[in-house]
Formats: sequence, structure tokens, C-alpha cells
Amino acid sequence: MCITALQRSYHFLGMHCAQNVKGKVQKVEQLEGVLGCQGTGMKITRRQIGLGMIQQMQHVCPDCKGTGEVISERDRCPQCKGNKITQEKKVLEVHVEKGMQQGHKIVFEGRADEAPDTITGDIVFVLQVKGHPKFRRERDDLHIEHNLSLTEALCGFQFNVTHLDGRQLLVKSNPGEVIKPGQHKAINDEGMPQHGRPFMKGRLYIKFSVDFPDSGFLSPSQSLELEKILPQKTSKNLSQKEVDDCEETTLHDVNIAEEMSRKKQQYREAYDDDDDEDDEHSQPRVQCAQQ
Repeated sequence: MCITALQRSYHFLGMHCAQNVKGKVQKVEQLEGVLGCQGTGMKITRRQIGLGMIQQMQHVCPDCKGTGEVISERDRCPQCKGNKITQEKKVLEVHVEKGMQQGHKIVFEGRADEAPDTITGDIVFVLQVKGHPKFRRERDDLHIEHNLSLTEALCGFQFNVTHLDGRQLLVKSNPGEVIKPGQHKAINDEGMPQHGRPFMKGRLYIKFSVDFPDSGFLSPSQSLELEKILPQKTSKNLSQKEVDDCEETTLHDVNIAEEMSRKKQQYREAYDDDDDEDDEHSQPRVQCAQQ
């Protein structure tokens, strides 16, 4: 469980202010010498804008600020100055329970800003899960990625994972097991705890990628020796006649993402050029005026 203390300033309807103003609130119309809204909270003004034309406007009374009542100077509370509310700072402790997920709401009922003659609202905290450089969460499960060398993928591996709580997990392959690129493995009960059932946990998924050696890593003789160890080739060996009947090609290294981005840009520029040519041909020709 995580406990976070937050300090905020909000309007507070204090008991001292409420007791002071009790019985001392008067209608505007009851105060001597006050010519305002007559207790309605709205003031109406009229002005002549033309011959026989009068404009009538309604706005909030500046004397009572729309409440229809005022407190005399001698009866005003020294803390709130007659506003009935004061501003105070409160510390709220937010308890984030184990397993809470993105968007979970923590509600403090009746702890929002207070105001006279109104029902106090709630303070609602909405959780936003901060990303982690290694672990990715999906509900109650965790996902990580791990790179293996070709030797580890073929001959076995062993490595440790530092979990979110600092524990060290030993991850190792079974004897004779071969890991393929993109393959997933799961570890039970090493995911996130379930909210409300913290002793029940999800799974930890590991996605493996395999790093292959660069070209030229093996000599021709080593390649032949390795070929004897590895499973047989799936493609058949071509005869010399079949080789002679084929057209020889050359393979080039390519970054497919950059290649597709460059081609897309070329297509876009060619399409824009075609639109410009169509606009030029579609314009009407200027004809000479006949004499």
C-alpha cells in the first residue's frame, strides 16, 4: 500500500463564522439607507437610448453580491469578513491499495470546497499509472523483453531479473530447450497483485529476441562443421543444370522502415505533381475577341 500526503487550500465553512452570523443576516430592504435590489439579489437599471426608447438591464446587485442579504459592519465575523467562509489548508492522506489500476478513483466524500446553503461536493483522485523503463503492465500481468545470443538460444541460458519490489528472480531454460525469436515464456504469480485480493497475482511474461552474429562470423570450414550439427536444410540442393537455367540475383542490405518511408514520400510528391498538371490543363483557354 502506498500512502501519499497532499496539502491543498480550499474554502471552509467554519463553525465560528456560522455562529457569528446566525440571526444577524438581514434583507437588503430592511437596512436603512440601502437602495439596491430590495432583497431579490438582482438590480435593474434603465436608461434612455433614444426618443421614446428605454433600455432595461438586469445585473447582480453589488451590495449583496446576488444573495439578497447583507451583514452589517458591526456584526461581521473578523475572520470571514461577512463572507461566511474562510480559506484553510488541509492535509489529505491518499491510500493507494495494492493492485489498483489506471483510472481507479479514490473519493473523499464531502471534502470539497464548502459554501453557504449548498451541499459540499467530493474530492476525487483519479490514478494515472506511471510507465516503467522495463516492465509493462496489462491489468494484473507484467511484460518484459529479453535479448538472447544465438548461443544462448540454442544451448541454454540463465539470467536474473530484478523485480519491482527488489527481489531477484532466476530465469533459466530447460536442458535441450531451443528458444525461437519472438517466443514468449510465462512465470506464474510474479505479476501484479489483484485489487481486493493482494495475495492473488498475475503472470510475468517474457518475450525473447535472438541476436544473430554478423556476416563473416564463420569461416567456410566452420560453416561446414556447423551444418553437420544443425538439422538438415529444408530446401533441396539444386543440380548444376537447374542452377544454369536460373538468373542470378544479388541480395542487398536494407532498412525496411526507412525504405518504405522514402517510397511513401516519393509517391506523395509524384501525386502532387500530377495534381498540378491536371489543374493547368483544366484551366479554360483565353480566346481572342472577334472584331
